[in-house]
Amino acid sequence: MAIETPTSVPAGTPGPVARPAPPALSGRARLVLLVLCAAQFMVALDFSVLNVALPVLGEDLGLSRSGLQWAVTAFALPSGGFLLLFGRIADLYGRRRLFLSGLAVFGASSLLATMAWDPASFLTGRALQGLGAAVIVPTGMSLLTTTFPEGPLRDRALGISGTLLSLGFTTGMVAGGVLTDTLGWRSTMGLLSVAAVVVLALAPKLLAESRTPDRPKLDVPGAVTVTGGLLALIYSLSTAAERGFGGTDVRITLVLGVALLAAFVVVESRSAAPLVSLPMLRRRTVAFGNLGGLATFSMMSTIVFVLTLYLQDLLGLSAFGTGLVFGVQGLASVAAGVFAPKVIGRIGARRVLVFSLLGQGLFIGALLGLGEDSGVWLATVAVSLASACHLGAIIAYGLTVTSGVPDGEQGLATGLVTTTQQVGITIGIPLLGVLSTTQGSLFDGVRLVVTAAAVILVATGLAVGAGLRRAS
Repeated sequence: MAIETPTSVPAGTPGPVARPAPPALSGRARLVLLVLCAAQFMVALDFSVLNVALPVLGEDLGLSRSGLQWAVTAFALPSGGFLLLFGRIADLYGRRRLFLSGLAVFGASSLLATMAWDPASFLTGRALQGLGAAVIVPTGMSLLTTTFPEGPLRDRALGISGTLLSLGFTTGMVAGGVLTDTLGWRSTMGLLSVAAVVVLALAPKLLAESRTPDRPKLDVPGAVTVTGGLLALIYSLSTAAERGFGGTDVRITLVLGVALLAAFVVVESRSAAPLVSLPMLRRRTVAFGNLGGLATFSMMSTIVFVLTLYLQDLLGLSAFGTGLVFGVQGLASVAAGVFAPKVIGRIGARRVLVFSLLGQGLFIGALLGLGEDSGVWLATVAVSLASACHLGAIIAYGLTVTSGVPDGEQGLATGLVTTTQQVGITIGIPLLGVLSTTQGSLFDGVRLVVTAAAVILVATGLAVGAGLRRAS
């Protein structure tokens, strides 16, 4: 049931009608939002907190340099591959129940990764973390959108959630270095385990169960094809980031992924109870909203990655100094999260999505002014402004995709939103990382990636604007 909050009543006296005051969150609503946002923050933190610790971790556990990529890929495969499936299962069998199960899996697997004694045990923990995240993200988002009714309340809730999502990624980059230097790499995984326990202790008392009123059969063929296709595609792109597209396994899994996703479309068109409603995908708001989300996540994660290399390897900045740069970026995201819902309330989510994509592309393009031996200030300002636009795009695309969707399909809609998010984060670095390795120097590679990201974002912004203009 949606949480209701009081609003002001227009005065009954003659003259201009008083404008309703923005609805305020009740005390319980704040606690519910806190729990759901804490879970999303925890997952976002997991994406980045381990990055700085990878070299130390590899030396401690005996992971080779090429094997270190699997510390990231082992998490990304299940977290991106199973999102749609778990989002639909939550719709059918209970979002609260599945959300709590995901928290338990995430906490236990984080503890396993903390106590890992060899590469196999660590990577098993990371894979189970990804599985838990694949449950937490879509169920948490659907609980949020079904708890807070469409309108200003949901705008505010998604604004806070999007801010913490972006802040969690940035905080992880800073916290990872501090924890690794002071307490060792295991503390990065231990932090996630403690966070999961805290959220799991609070959630049962605050969250109400919700599911679709009817109980259609689960679309097993659709689940198999989409999950297998996403797993194969993410594996192919992640592996190509290290070895390029020349490997046999990369080519086979790339073709297999595309074939399975094509089969998924055919299966869904013939299914009586499809995992993904093709009419929903034919909605321009869903199609173009997710296109904008894919672009903003994939390009921003890539820029953060290449800027980390630029600041440390080219400019010689310390890990702490690099953390400060991204700390400013995090503050810009927080500020954007405060103001974005207000702007959306004035001009609408669709316009904010288009303007945010264009702004993100333009500010990333400003990074072409970086030099081989200077550019810290330009990097700080440009990436912070781009990140503010990125945060606006995150909130706006979530609202664009889920607006007008019945509560019974919110898990499906938010599953699409979060799948776009996870796949975007996963494929951005591999795709443009391959481009950067074709250049003769790191600086040339950075410039190529910056150019490609800026062009992709501006082109996507224009395409989304044209597509949404025709949406009913």
